Amino acid sequence: MTAAAAVAGLEALALFAGGVYVLVSTLTGDPDGVTQALTGGATLIALGLIPLIAARGLLRLRGWSRGPAIITQLMALPVAWTLLRASGAAIPAGIALAAVSVTGLAMLLHPSTPQALGIGRRG
Repeated sequence: MTAAAAVAGLEALALFAGGVYVLVSTLTGDPDGVTQALTGGATLIALGLIPLIAARGLLRLRGWSRGPAIITQLMALPVAWTLLRASGAAIPAGIALAAVSVTGLAMLLHPSTPQALGIGRRG
């Protein structure tokens, strides 16, 4: 569970960093659309809350945390695919994101995960 939480936390950190980067570059540069860039940066920061909360839940062994963590991994796969189809530094970023997402999914879908989180227990 700690490793799955670390993956979700890493993704949260990446989303926060991306959002801050977009916001700072918008404020210091000359973007095509200021409103669109500010909205994009704020959205990335807000989306970072999902894996952050899921990571905290996984560390505390909360059953509800598995769903948001899985959704985060699934949402990362199309982003990784898009990065892989780009050029330059986006390709290694796409490889890293795909590897992290698939690893996270494997951990979250492993049969021992529901047991560790207390999912499916009947009492």
